[in-house]
Amino acid sequence: MKNKSNFLLASTLIGGVLFNAIFWEERLALNLFIYSLFIIAVMLLNKSISKSAKFGLYAGAHLFAAVLVVVNNSDLSLAAYYISLLAFIGFSHFQQIRTVFLAIVSAVFQLITAPVGLLQNMGNAQLGTFNLKPMLRFFRYIILPIFIIIVFTSIYCAANEVFAEAVNSILNKIGNFFYDIVHFFFKDININRVLFFCFGLLVTAGLLIKFISNFIERLELLFKEQLLRLKKTEHTNGIWVEFMRIFTGNLPKRKLGLKTEYIIALISFASLNLLLLSLNLVDITTLWFSYEPSGSLSANVHHGANALIASIILAMVVIIFFFRGNLNFYSKSKPLRVLAYTWMAQNFILIISVFIRDGYYIEFYGLTHKRIGVVVFAILCTIGLATVYIKVARQKTLFYLLKVNGNVWFVLLLAFATINWDVVIVRYNLAHTASISLDPDYLLSLSEKTLPILDQNRAILLAGPSVAPREEVAVQSTNKQMLYQIDTRIRFFKERCAQQSWLSWNLQDWHAAKYFEVDGNEAK
Repeated sequence: MKNKSNFLLASTLIGGVLFNAIFWEERLALNLFIYSLFIIAVMLLNKSISKSAKFGLYAGAHLFAAVLVVVNNSDLSLAAYYISLLAFIGFSHFQQIRTVFLAIVSAVFQLITAPVGLLQNMGNAQLGTFNLKPMLRFFRYIILPIFIIIVFTSIYCAANEVFAEAVNSILNKIGNFFYDIVHFFFKDININRVLFFCFGLLVTAGLLIKFISNFIERLELLFKEQLLRLKKTEHTNGIWVEFMRIFTGNLPKRKLGLKTEYIIALISFASLNLLLLSLNLVDITTLWFSYEPSGSLSANVHHGANALIASIILAMVVIIFFFRGNLNFYSKSKPLRVLAYTWMAQNFILIISVFIRDGYYIEFYGLTHKRIGVVVFAILCTIGLATVYIKVARQKTLFYLLKVNGNVWFVLLLAFATINWDVVIVRYNLAHTASISLDPDYLLSLSEKTLPILDQNRAILLAGPSVAPREEVAVQSTNKQMLYQIDTRIRFFKERCAQQSWLSWNLQDWHAAKYFEVDGNEAK
């Protein structure tokens, strides 16, 4: 135990120093990959962590995400990095966990409890005959009271502006007092960097040191993937039956409660099928084969797609609700299953309508992140419906849905992060100026990795849309303003390259620097 604590504390200290050295005033790029290598190396050397196949799988997934940050350096690749890091940490410390969601939650708890975990390991550490446990005992008594005081002080500050100003004034005075003391003894010390080092220390401790108990693992072990028929009693009705009582009164309490629930579900699915059939017929006749844009196309397509996606999600919730328990084992439930499968099939048709709507939107106005997002959500809905079908057909539980969909979403996140979406959007829109209403202002708002493409296509941007807008659009920047924006962003990019070291290196910046002929000394 002592040796383990010594190893983790030494690793945390090294990690804090590394964090401070590679992230201070740097962009997130190659330095993230270096930090990930350090975290994985410490995990491999930590003998208390089992090196199972799951450990290797999520370590590899996280390293892949770190590489994507270096290659694409996009917001999506950064999101994939953080999520994969949390999943790796969660599965490493709690290997009995089976879902990505709970692995991420466990890792977040790890980070939140990092100060406590750090103090606990400092108390267990020993250097020869010397240990810090007696010195740290005092902190154990004040950590929880301090946390409670901070929470309630925040609440009282939000409720009373005068009190908030007084607290802020007191904190500023205390901060200035300690700042003056430190600055008096250490005139050349950078307080901000010291605080940054402490932050890196806590982050590294939260990733490396397991503090919270295995209660999340024990809780998850209670959930099964396969539904079992349970004998209902008055004391085991649960929240679902209480929810049904809101709409059906005391019907579920009677002996024919299961039959009553079956009749309610039958009526619900029959009605919903008829309702959705009418909507699908309207979409098929007016959208699929003979669509004529009218009115505000942007509002009609965008809001329509959002509403349909929301309805598909609600449809899955309804199916999960009715097929949550013993109704799956009801001997006369075949008609209900047929209606449920029919409704799922109709929702698949609805998803096709979403794709067609978004396709028209892209055809008329080009690609944007939101329009790509609609496609992604529609894909997720398709996968969700497929897993809901398996749940009903094979009598699976809600936990099964969470487990499978969590894994699928995690894989899709990594897959989508491999694509440089900003570059794809700019290339597509500039290549289709003859058919879309080009929005130069939107293209100019995208990341710096698109600057070489925009610079190469100045003439197209200045020419504006080659087709008339199909509806009223916002006033666009003048040619002079657009030229100023492009030149200003290029100048800022060159200045940024000059201020950053090799730790901020990424492939996209390198390509852009090479295009704008930023020399090695200037770009470092």
